[in-house]
Amino acid sequence: MARSGKKQRSMALYEAILNLKDVDECCKFFDDLCTGNELRSMEQRFDVATYLLQDRVYLDILEKTGASSATISRVRRNILDNENGGMMREVILRQGLAGKTEEE
Repeated sequence: MARSGKKQRSMALYEAILNLKDVDECCKFFDDLCTGNELRSMEQRFDVATYLLQDRVYLDILEKTGASSATISRVRRNILDNENGGMMREVILRQGLAGKTEEE
């Protein structure tokens, strides 16, 4: 039988994340849920997004994160410039990470 349309999201995962008590519990939860490579990939993309919001140039971001230029472009296009939410931008701004550099 052919699949029709996009699979509906399971909200249970997102609700579970909202119930985590602190950063330590969050780290343990994601360690249980994801492989090391999956975690490193998400962490790298978050770092790339943060650096992009700090107006860093691609070469600087590549040097600091090890991300490819294709990954940096994808993060900019899909996460930061996305008209369908841009939640990554909102979270980084909420944390006060935009505009800060490592020297500050």
